[in-house]
Amino acid sequence: MVAEVYRKSFRRRNGTSCVTRSKLLIKEHPMPRFLLLAVLLFPAAGLRAAETPSRVIVSIHDQKLMLLENGAKVATYPISTSKFGIGDRWGSMATPLGFLQVAQKIGDHAPVGAVFHRRRFTGEVLQPNAPGRDPVITRIIWLRGLEPWNSHAFARCIYIHGTPEEKTIGRPASYGCIRMKSRDVTALYDQIQLGAVVQIVPDALPKVPKAKPGSPNELITTSVKPTDKTPVAPTSKNAASGKSLRSGVKA
Repeated sequence: MVAEVYRKSFRRRNGTSCVTRSKLLIKEHPMPRFLLLAVLLFPAAGLRAAETPSRVIVSIHDQKLMLLENGAKVATYPISTSKFGIGDRWGSMATPLGFLQVAQKIGDHAPVGAVFHRRRFTGEVLQPNAPGRDPVITRIIWLRGLEPWNSHAFARCIYIHGTPEEKTIGRPASYGCIRMKSRDVTALYDQIQLGAVVQIVPDALPKVPKAKPGSPNELITTSVKPTDKTPVAPTSKNAASGKSLRSGVKA
């Protein structure tokens, strides 16, 4: 199904030879599909993934996000992807597929529920499901596309971020971004490194062994209470440089 989606989306742009070949190999090869696609469609993604211990897989089908550390599953979170479907066209408000990476992390030490406008903390803090409000809140993990079919992701401001609309989590409801509950995006933010690979797939999440209890891979989370003492949410010091062509839009 992954190869089918790629083929339909990019037939006009770059033909079908590479994708068709990968589709045939997926049927015949015993390797899990998400790993095989990493080798066939974007070999460099596998190298980037090996450089950081954490990586993320997002399932459009399941509306879930899986965090892996050193190849072991440490957490799975419910999410919300775009209600406009999948893709990377300008103005589509769709969620892109394929391999991306964490380009910037914004919101270090910001209070849970902190409202961001143009990636700056406004000073306002919202509670979950605040009526009539739908801004980006709590944390921003800004993604950069690594493939031709998601090359606009950074400029389109595709984030993994918190949302006050927690009642919509678990079904497509965003404007292109990957939404999470505030407590979940805070935990993910603390575990994932700059440069980590984020793979967005249309299929279900793969079956991955869980991290053993007490191992270095096991997820550690802390309770974070809202506070209004943080004036501005700083960007991670090692964030990749680059400015968006579109900012302040719904996500």
